[in-house]
Amino acid sequence: MEVKQNDNKHKGRFYIEIDGKVEGEMTYVWDGINKIVIDHTEVNESLKGKGAGKQLLHAAVTFARENELKIFPVCSFARSVFEKVPDYADVLFKKL
Repeated sequence: MEVKQNDNKHKGRFYIEIDGKVEGEMTYVWDGINKIVIDHTEVNESLKGKGAGKQLLHAAVTFARENELKIFPVCSFARSVFEKVPDYADVLFKKL
């Protein structure tokens, strides 16, 4: 599965497209210049149980690391993965 990205510096998404149709998507909005807020994750039935959501989040974490960003996961799926994967802690935005 290849994860693609669209970003216009206001909002963006990571997505998986199969045969021209988006089958999985994780959306985010920019909050300042050094933080993105993941607000939604959705995976179609065709990809459920195949790790698509985790691949979308991994792409977001890679993007954050490459661009020195923090991620604030509002989306319940993204938040739950951050709680389970300590290797992602370096990009997690922590409220003071």
